[in-house]
Amino acid sequence: MKIVLVSRIDNGDALRYTAELARDLEGMGHDIAFEEGTARHIGRKGGIPFEDLAGDLVVVVGGDGSVLLTVRLMKQQVPVLGINWGEVGFLTDLEPEEARAFFAAHPDGFCVEQRMRISLTADGKSFGDALNEGVIVTDRPAKMLRFAVYVDGTPAERVRADGLIVSTPTGSTAYAMSAGGPIIDPQIEGILLIPLAPYMLSSRPHVISTWRNLEITLETEKPAHLVIDGQSTFELERETTITVRRSGEPALFVATDKPFFEKVNHKLRNL
Repeated sequence: MKIVLVSRIDNGDALRYTAELARDLEGMGHDIAFEEGTARHIGRKGGIPFEDLAGDLVVVVGGDGSVLLTVRLMKQQVPVLGINWGEVGFLTDLEPEEARAFFAAHPDGFCVEQRMRISLTADGKSFGDALNEGVIVTDRPAKMLRFAVYVDGTPAERVRADGLIVSTPTGSTAYAMSAGGPIIDPQIEGILLIPLAPYMLSSRPHVISTWRNLEITLETEKPAHLVIDGQSTFELERETTITVRRSGEPALFVATDKPFFEKVNHKLRNL
């Protein structure tokens, strides 16, 4: 297999582990390449920019942020395997000590599962795709925003809150969960709306089918931002309408035979 390795570059132990893993995988007969920042920090030549990553598999050594960054920057989605060098790591299925045994047990390939992403646009401008969430927040603390939510053109909710999370099922265990949203099986295709500190107690989370046409209008004169997966921030014009759709290109993850709810039970009780 052609395997590209990506490591978080702010942690020396993660970089050393990545270099050791590369040698192990080369010893197993795999063709190994590195993302350019990773290559530079471990002293390898010929690194590949995120935008050009290609091959049979991308292995990310880091936390959820490293995985989100990799998925977001790849122009074409390649199956991703996350090795946890972070904290909770819902997107990283393997611990560092498990990786070598996993590759030894899967010399010829692996199963891949799709994870739905959402596409966010406004006035013909694309903000890109989100694997976890898009978050609309004011750029000034303690200032509330007003939102109108339309489903298939019908007013469904008006929200006054500090912000609004638009989450995928995969993102339900991230910011959405911290804001009081439900944990959703990632195999369900729906869009989750979570108000952040809503003014009215009647403003509750919504789960909306991806077959619906979902629009969110920012009804305020206050400056606001849209943050995608905690990675990219966009300034929003006043009274912007954001259209949310199911992305045509899902993220691809290696299936490691670790059931989702077993992982949830383990990670949420071992923080």
